[in-house]
Amino acid sequence: MSSRIFLKRALSFVVLAAALASGAAADEGEWSEELPFQVEVVTRFEEPWALAFLPDGRLLVTEKQGKLLLMDVDSGRREEISGIPEVVHGGQGGLGDIALHPSFEDNGLVYFSYAEASDEHRGRQGAAVARARLNLESSGSARLEQREVIWRQYPKVSGKGHYGHRLLFGPDGMLWVSSSERQKFDPAQDLASNLGKILRLKDDGSAPEDNPFADQGPLPAQIWTLGHRNVLGMAFDAEGRLWAHEMGPRGGDELNFIQRGENYGYPIASEGRHYSGKPFPATHAEHPEFAAPVLVWTPVISPSDLIIYHGEAFPDWQGQALISGLSSKSLVQVELQSERSAREVARHDMGQRIRAVAEDERGQLWLLEDGGDQGPGRLLRLTPKPQRAND
Repeated sequence: MSSRIFLKRALSFVVLAAALASGAAADEGEWSEELPFQVEVVTRFEEPWALAFLPDGRLLVTEKQGKLLLMDVDSGRREEISGIPEVVHGGQGGLGDIALHPSFEDNGLVYFSYAEASDEHRGRQGAAVARARLNLESSGSARLEQREVIWRQYPKVSGKGHYGHRLLFGPDGMLWVSSSERQKFDPAQDLASNLGKILRLKDDGSAPEDNPFADQGPLPAQIWTLGHRNVLGMAFDAEGRLWAHEMGPRGGDELNFIQRGENYGYPIASEGRHYSGKPFPATHAEHPEFAAPVLVWTPVISPSDLIIYHGEAFPDWQGQALISGLSSKSLVQVELQSERSAREVARHDMGQRIRAVAEDERGQLWLLEDGGDQGPGRLLRLTPKPQRAND
């Protein structure tokens, strides 16, 4: 290698390293001035999947390859939390969601989802949910203790797609879990499988006695709704009503109002088509016994996470759904007009695949880019633009 080529490559490496270290400065001016918020690049993560704020303002972030990280958003300091089990990493599998118990400040319990291998069948895997006590007593030695698995997908199958495994605690104190259909279609309609379902569990993973199928056996007792494809976002509104979105096939991403015991039709009814172009048996209009989506996207937005905003930083957005988009590379803003009506009111172009969205106590918004083949995913903070003097 000539000295000129070597020096050129070395200089490129230095420039790249400086850009990565400088964070926001390296990305200044990347986003359109038309966006209704300011964007700050806070840091970067390797294949991040989910984030959750601790009561003290620190941030928990999961990385798909199996790392749970604790970050101080002001100083940028981070440390890895020990105690995560071995995960199956690949495709859409890996370490997934993270959620705090409603009484976290008293019991220290965190819940996380991940893909695990089958002990009985080589090459098969499924999602699992575990809980553990988060010990933060001494700096530099954060760890999970007393870890226990409280739920598993059944059956474990081949392939590494459509795990779902979104976690959410509801106003009723129950743990809600999205269990996607693992690209196997039929299990979404089978009560003998918990794939393709939204589940409602007690905080120890057991099934509540008032679930709609509680009298049909231990596995159906977990199920709240069925007929879902790939549910990656769930959120409760101010009235305590549950909303969820799911990725459609080729077209037909859905936003659904979730009601006890309802069947949402997949794979019998869909507003999209198979990737081959072949149509599904019917649309929801042809099967009125199935709950129809409130909103449909074709072309798809690839919805990856969901919150319903309630903060003060963006007062005009209160009560609206904010959806992170992968293929759409956007933050999608949806007005929830009623249980049967919603409309997209804005789509904010973020320029990269957005994996997760969260709101902090001040009403600021936080986005995680997907990362992966395009390099580390950035953590973005969205804040209101300052008012101009003549406003």
